[in-house]
Amino acid sequence: MSDLSPEEAELLHSQCCQAVADPKRIRIVYALYDKERNVTNLAEYLGTPQSTVSRHLKELLNRGMVTSRREGPAVVYSLTDDRIIQALDIMRQVLADNLRRQARLVDLIS
Repeated sequence: MSDLSPEEAELLHSQCCQAVADPKRIRIVYALYDKERNVTNLAEYLGTPQSTVSRHLKELLNRGMVTSRREGPAVVYSLTDDRIIQALDIMRQVLADNLRRQARLVDLIS
């Protein structure tokens, strides 16, 4: 699985990487991992305007990261696949490790 064709790399970038390229979308994904939510609930939970949340949900829907269903007058959103959280958590660990290494380097040269 380590051999990656140019076409697969392009798809991975356009469908997955761009989906979480915005910090607000990452926060939406984590919020939906906690529980299914409608736009109003997401906006309140994240402290973000509803129009902004709606715009980002559309991007996540278009890239297949979230799904929606009508529940009375509201549309409820949920993650399509919880493995996106595993991928984000791994990236967070890599970030934390990189920051620790950089801090050690700063200590060494100080």
